[in-house]
Amino acid sequence: MTKELQTFSRWTAVKKDLHSMFPQDVYKAWFESIQALEETEDTLILGVANEFASIWIQDNYLDLLDKKLRSHAGKPVAITFKVTHSGKLSDALQVPDFKQVAKAAPAKTSEGKLCVLNPKNTFENFVVGAGNQLAHAACIAVSNAPAKAYNPLFLYGDTGLGKTHLMHAVAHHALKNDQHLNVVYISTEKFTNEFIHAIQENSLVKFRRRYRNSDILLIDDIHFLSGKERIQEEFFHTFNELFESQKQIFLCSDRPASEIAKLESRLVSRFQWGLVCDLQAPDFETRVAILSKKAAAMKLKLAPDVLNFLAERVTKNVRRMEGALTRLASYTSLLPGTINIATTEKILQDILQEEHQAQISLDQIQQKVCAFYHVTLSDLLGKRRQSTIVFPRQVAMYLGRMLTNLSLQEIGQTFGGRDHGTVIHACKSVENMMDQDTSVKRSVELLQRQITNNR
Repeated sequence: MTKELQTFSRWTAVKKDLHSMFPQDVYKAWFESIQALEETEDTLILGVANEFASIWIQDNYLDLLDKKLRSHAGKPVAITFKVTHSGKLSDALQVPDFKQVAKAAPAKTSEGKLCVLNPKNTFENFVVGAGNQLAHAACIAVSNAPAKAYNPLFLYGDTGLGKTHLMHAVAHHALKNDQHLNVVYISTEKFTNEFIHAIQENSLVKFRRRYRNSDILLIDDIHFLSGKERIQEEFFHTFNELFESQKQIFLCSDRPASEIAKLESRLVSRFQWGLVCDLQAPDFETRVAILSKKAAAMKLKLAPDVLNFLAERVTKNVRRMEGALTRLASYTSLLPGTINIATTEKILQDILQEEHQAQISLDQIQQKVCAFYHVTLSDLLGKRRQSTIVFPRQVAMYLGRMLTNLSLQEIGQTFGGRDHGTVIHACKSVENMMDQDTSVKRSVELLQRQITNNR
């Protein structure tokens, strides 16, 4: 396969990943029409329809595209964007027709009532443990007495710990208590896209009425407001109107409001007016209970030792637990028989490996690099520019990029507040040295294996 075909197949693979990750309307709006125009081993130029699309994608999705392309290429690949109106891109990226999306979704029919919910996400199906007990209790209180208990309610925690489940459960329970409630659940990304669509269609009045007339407004992934001044301004006024009207506001984020970058201080303070709860990763007993409950729902019979094995190996993300069970269920439907630990380990080999890598922290990487190259942590994080310190620092950044899911900005911040450009330069420098010097390549790969194997 030529280098050109390899790169185009990489972009095709990335698009498949994006198609599976995003709702159809979001994928169609931002990714479907993007084409790979030029490529080398280390760079990829993507064609987009207009300047707005170029800015929007770089502001909101560049880290994700970079991560996905790196996973398929096996190394970092620099992505740049070029505005073009030729070929397939002549139609330009279109913001999706949200009116059609709303018609197609199982939503309430009266104006303003937009509540597309997963019927499985109820309080009855939520497993309570030490890490989510307070959040669960707060959600029950809010669903029983909207705007009377905690307003706003702000939940934060890592991906896959049940934030969206609890949001849906609040909506289900509130509607069960009062079917006439105007309950609106939406992600911040869709809220943003609808706002853009409203500007384009000159329909801001209708957009505002939809959200500001709600009795319960549930906004998921509120960290997506980061750096978006116009959307923050719009949401600020929506928040104020709902709060002053004594309507319930429920927000979820992957981090505390105070840690959301480029979020206006007036929003941060408002998000903290009510109750703030965090969701922690479930402990072992809770993980066993979650796996048991989900396996029973799938009619999947697993021995206690297999459930315990899964609970020990899949620790951070409930969605990944469910994905592991789904794969085991599919296997048993094709090849009936008893699932033991050895079979489970073989079937879930990639999931278990990814889970292990996901548990690697930047702190672990820094400690290993310091021990390997005989430098101190203060030197690694400091400003000294001696070559005996600079290279280990660059290796640590490179391994942080390869072995964690952290963004360039997050990695740079943990190395003494450096910016993402410094991390990119470090990664390229290490890769160049590995290409030029086999001894460097062997030592970096050895260090990577040691970190991955936790030795």
